[in-house]
Order: sequence, then C-alpha cells, then structure tokens
Amino acid sequence: MDDEDVVGQVYAGCFRRLVVQLYAVTGDLVEAQEVVQEAFVRALDRPGRLAGVDNPEAWLRAVALNVARSRHRRRGILARVLQKLGPPPLVADTGPEHVTLMGALRQLPDGQRHAIALHYLVDLPIDEVATTLGVSVGTVKSRLSRGRAALATLLAEPAEPAEPAEPSEAARPDLVVEAS
Repeated sequence: MDDEDVVGQVYAGCFRRLVVQLYAVTGDLVEAQEVVQEAFVRALDRPGRLAGVDNPEAWLRAVALNVARSRHRRRGILARVLQKLGPPPLVADTGPEHVTLMGALRQLPDGQRHAIALHYLVDLPIDEVATTLGVSVGTVKSRLSRGRAALATLLAEPAEPAEPAEPSEAARPDLVVEAS
C-alpha cells in the first residue's frame, strides 16, 4: 500500500473526528478544518511519514494543534503591530469623479491600464514602469498615449441635447385665448 492510500484511509477514518477536536480548541469551525487539512498536507508532503507512526491520528492531531497555535501567535503579533501603526490610511476615494475614473480604467486593455496606473496613480517614471511591466520605454509611451486617448473618449461629457423650443401660443391650436 502506497503512502497516498494510507493517508486516504486515515483521512476517511478520522478527518471529522479531528475537525471536531480542533473546533473545540480553536472555537472556529473554518479554522479547525483548515488546520486539519494542513496536517494532512504535511503528511502527504513527506512520503512514508504516516506509515512509520504507531498512531497516525495522534500524529495528525499534534500537527494540527501546532498549526493552530502558530496561527494564533501570528494573529496576536499582527494585531499588536496593527495597533501600534494605527488605523490604515484611506486609500480609495469614494467621490463620484474617482468612481467614474476607476470605471473608465476598467474598460481599458490591460497594458494601457497597467501603464496608466503605474505612471499616473503610483507616480513611477516611465523607465521604471517599463522595468516593472517588462516592456520597452517606447511601449510604455505608446500605451500611455493610447490609454489617455481612450480615457478622454470614455470620460468625455456627453453633449447636452438642445431643448426643444416651446411653440408660441399662436402656433398651438389647442390653446384658446379669450379676449377680454
């Protein structure tokens, strides 16, 4: 029997039981499922690991517990760091102009959108945009030019249709003007 068959049998026999046990430890069903899955991934990562263990379920439980502890520690460290940093800066502008611009950018081809975003929104010089995108400086200039032209078309305000003139009272037969 190969290692995958051993892991498959152990999975079928104890996955649910391990999830219930880890759920009791973590208090979060999704977290419990993830750490148990991670334990099985680690078992599959090194062939023969479960075959050489007397009690595969106990080994998987220990691995899952260690993964849960590590995640809990990391979340605590992240929470402390984020607390020291304060609230995140506002990134997205929710004004109507910004929403309109983002909608227009989404309509551009990827190359043009990437070049415009990196050059105008991230403020990278053209040569750095070229390096980041893995294209030549000329290609970036071309994409910027075409992207600006496309944005100008997309963002152009539609011309207001002319208001139809009100017909004069004399031209409207449905109006009866009484002489006083």
